[in-house]
Amino acid sequence: MSTPSESSPRQSLIEQRSIDFIPEAERHGSLYSQFTLWLGANLQITAIVTGALAVVLGGDVFWSLIGLLIGQLFGGVVVALHAAQGPKLGLPQMISSRVQFGVYGAAIPIVLVCLMYLGFSATGAVLSGQAIAQLIDVSDNSGILIFAACITLLTAFGYKVIHLVGRVASVIGIIAFAYLFSRLLMLNDIGLLLENRHFSWSTFLLAVSLSASWQIAFGPYVADYSRYLPSKTASWKTFTAVGLGTVLGAQASMVLGVFAAALAGDNFRGHEVATIVGLGSTGVIAALLYLSVVLGKVTVSTLNAYGSFMCVATIISGFRGRLQISALQRMLFVLAIVAASTTLALLGQHSFLSAFKFFILFLLTFFTPWSAINLVDYYFINKERYDVPALSDPEGRYGRWNLMGISVYVTGVLVQLPFVDTHFYSGPMVAALGGIDISWIIGLVVPGLHYYLLARSTAQTRALEQAA
Repeated sequence: MSTPSESSPRQSLIEQRSIDFIPEAERHGSLYSQFTLWLGANLQITAIVTGALAVVLGGDVFWSLIGLLIGQLFGGVVVALHAAQGPKLGLPQMISSRVQFGVYGAAIPIVLVCLMYLGFSATGAVLSGQAIAQLIDVSDNSGILIFAACITLLTAFGYKVIHLVGRVASVIGIIAFAYLFSRLLMLNDIGLLLENRHFSWSTFLLAVSLSASWQIAFGPYVADYSRYLPSKTASWKTFTAVGLGTVLGAQASMVLGVFAAALAGDNFRGHEVATIVGLGSTGVIAALLYLSVVLGKVTVSTLNAYGSFMCVATIISGFRGRLQISALQRMLFVLAIVAASTTLALLGQHSFLSAFKFFILFLLTFFTPWSAINLVDYYFINKERYDVPALSDPEGRYGRWNLMGISVYVTGVLVQLPFVDTHFYSGPMVAALGGIDISWIIGLVVPGLHYYLLARSTAQTRALEQAA
């Protein structure tokens, strides 16, 4: 954990802190910045492709839009509840997992979070590489490498620059999306697309799962970007700012993706970026749209790289105590993380679309139980009160390994397996449910209730022992 310099950390563009507690004197930022960050992070090409998958994989336009909205709202509530923890704790999101899993045990979900960041960063780099290649007339591989260099630079600056990029991306994204939607309405018969209604539970719930998983995947790092807000910031205000930003941005992107995929048909696969830009125009306008694609991806990919750095630092500090991170060490962490995701992008770019669907859906198996446990503990067991110093003390009240939390988490993962449907595994209950994957619902409800009952029972037992 780095110590801030004596110069004013508020005025420096380069972040001085890492995973340590943010003192009140260094708190800054606004709820508006929270809104624009998450709006800009969602007005981007990967969200568009996620929405398009609802149609590409068999759904009709009308019910895909409804399913995506339902999943968006559900997942957005989960993400916003995590975001509200940031100002109160003044810490990155995953450090709070030490309460539920122990100072050492928290490494279990954090390692999986790191894998998630790598996967999302890699898929984002593929689409951004396509956009850069079209914009400056280079190969897709060169576009991916240029994109990686930009992410490395912005991540090295840290928190304040990330929020600045979010504001810029949100403004440009709003302009670009308004233009694309206007062109879409002028040149195509949208009413005809909406008349094609063939309801199917399997494709409808696929749409719900796609958008819910998109939102829930932000949960492990959303508080990283609200932790500098003043601690007196009302939780409901943080909840509203982040929730509105992420839901509005993602739904706008996914609606555009649904219409684009429906209009392009089989031509959408492998030409995702060109298809979206082609909705607008050619020449200078097309170049500006490609630039918008790149800026949108820059925002969320920087979040992924920054979150990866925070997670690696959290894991190391858990086992080695207080961690001093120099500017050089920070840069080496970031370089290693971006290099890994860029390598994955270069190797897997040609099988992107099909692999991405299975990747984001399978993520839910591991992150919905963590999310349920974290939220239940924070809001219902400890009621927004954590012992911050104890979070870095293996000998403290949270201990090295919290076997109760770990066992609930493992059980939460296992209980989903009968309901999981991926290209490499299909649980026995999937066929009985008509091919519908409801594992993410099981993964939220069962471990959430399980943890609540066990934690409440443990708390009551301790209270009785203390009274005696």
